[in-house]
Amino acid sequence: MSRIHKVVGSLLLTAGLAACSGSDPAKSAEPSSPAAAPDAKKVDAGTAATITGKVVLEGTPPANPVLKMASDPACSAGNSGDVLAEHYVVDNGGLQNVFVYIKDGLGNKYLFDTPTEPVKLDQKGCRYVPHVVGVRTTQPLEVSNSDATLHNVHGMPETNREFNVGQPVAGMKNTVTFTTPEVMVPFKCDVHSWMLAYVGVVSHPYFAVSGSGGKFELRTIPPGTYTIEAWHEKLGRQEQTVTLGEKDSKDITFTFKAAAQ
Repeated sequence: MSRIHKVVGSLLLTAGLAACSGSDPAKSAEPSSPAAAPDAKKVDAGTAATITGKVVLEGTPPANPVLKMASDPACSAGNSGDVLAEHYVVDNGGLQNVFVYIKDGLGNKYLFDTPTEPVKLDQKGCRYVPHVVGVRTTQPLEVSNSDATLHNVHGMPETNREFNVGQPVAGMKNTVTFTTPEVMVPFKCDVHSWMLAYVGVVSHPYFAVSGSGGKFELRTIPPGTYTIEAWHEKLGRQEQTVTLGEKDSKDITFTFKAAAQ
């Protein structure tokens, strides 16, 4: 049986829970998400606070490897020149693709409307775009195939249900939802082993992915004391405690250190 036939066959299977090594930074964690109290209410925007911040990297990170796409001509055709992995994306000392969110402190005092607009994750140039993304519990995550080649969307959560869906034709889309908070959920493509993405699933709107310069922002947070976590696929997790007053604004920095070469 050819490798392609084996892969296509595997797309028909839906597995149970995935297992990950305890030393893997991608290993999922369950953020605090108790059921809403009977007297829970929406956040008062008039007293809400803001957290702005930056994720920085000290030291020189390992070089991102060149992705070897020659095995599929459709992948090579969709890119010009060498394509690098996105393990370490550094911009003026700022580290991108870090998932930052409120891990604890909200309790069950607040109600949050869940967006019905789907978060979008594309497969383009034989890469997942974006590399790191966040979604709310029960919010649709739409995964599409923009490439003229076979992909399969293989989500590997530990707490939610694992899934594996084939997309053999460009333009195909599938929608998935997660019922339980989980940070992070790895995605891969079994056809193209270099394709990786990470999805952070939370039950509230206070999350962000660090962008240009490593910057991020969490807005409309009710006053209180919170545990803020920053996750990076290679460098692991960091936490900070932040106390916010009414209409407060706090600026924080997460500093990751590049591993010694």
